[in-house]
Amino acid sequence: MGILDLFLQSSSSISLLGGLGVLLLVYLVSSPTFSLKEDRKGPPGPKPFPLIGNLLQLDLKRPYNTLLKLSKTYGSVFTVYLGPQKVVVLAGYKTVKEALLSYAEEFGERDPMLIMQEYSQGHGVLWANGDSWKEMRRFALTNLRDFGMGKKASEDKLIEECEHLIEVFKTFKDQVQEELSREIGSRNVQVEDRKNLPFTDAVIHETQRLASILPIAVPHKTSQDITFQGHFIKKGTTVFPLLTSVLYDESEWERPHSFYPAHFLDKDGKFVKREAFIPFSAGRRICLGESLARTELFIFFTSLLQHFCFTPPPGVSEDELDLTPRVGFTLNPSPHKLCAVSCIEQ
Repeated sequence: MGILDLFLQSSSSISLLGGLGVLLLVYLVSSPTFSLKEDRKGPPGPKPFPLIGNLLQLDLKRPYNTLLKLSKTYGSVFTVYLGPQKVVVLAGYKTVKEALLSYAEEFGERDPMLIMQEYSQGHGVLWANGDSWKEMRRFALTNLRDFGMGKKASEDKLIEECEHLIEVFKTFKDQVQEELSREIGSRNVQVEDRKNLPFTDAVIHETQRLASILPIAVPHKTSQDITFQGHFIKKGTTVFPLLTSVLYDESEWERPHSFYPAHFLDKDGKFVKREAFIPFSAGRRICLGESLARTELFIFFTSLLQHFCFTPPPGVSEDELDLTPRVGFTLNPSPHKLCAVSCIEQ
């Protein structure tokens, strides 16, 4: 009897394991995440593990670095799985530009994160889609302009805020301050002065480029099936435009990993725009506040450097400053103690 019980238990265990094996096989074959048919059509990428996808292969603190490395192996359009979710990554200036501008409609949907979807209920200009997004975008732009974005009143308000800030904090680099002293003197900086401050403008742009504070654009989603650069991408697929791959594109920037303001200067020292400079993303989902942000950056940066010289605190050298950013939704600078010395007192 004991032998029979043992046999029945063994049979049950084998049946259970066999059943689990069959279920796993069915899952692997039927799941769109691991469909061999889709893999043949879609963009290439590292082989995912069941359920967890490629999470073990990603640096979860700085996933954009891993995605940059993967683009070297799999090309400018590739697939990764964040758990069971399929994500198509777009890397490099030409690919990101083509997707967001030439295929703006196909790649123009927003893929809201679950937590944001529950919070916003599909509303809000950042996460909405379709007619709702168009209406809210139009409303947002109208109100931003009514509040002075792009107008002299907005500039005057920023200058007033700078004056308050200067009262609290009294060199970046000698060349910037020399240019400011030569062209502006002691009067308030105006946006129209930008054209006469090419080196200062280049420093601001190069700081934005190298900092790359939004390494991955807010997720997009395909609005329809599309064949892009020879790869089939299904409707509803999450898409990550890898902005840092554009700002560090070795085919676009002479020294992509170094601070080099000459990226934005011609041989005569005049400022030049670079098409691969897209820190605010591009296309129909470009940041609505870009104009205001550019104005703020210019006014605050020039006003501060016009009045102050910044140095590390006593006993700390510039080389000892940790420039490693803190990772969040965006990359933020780590806290630093600096000395702000009024240039007037020198």
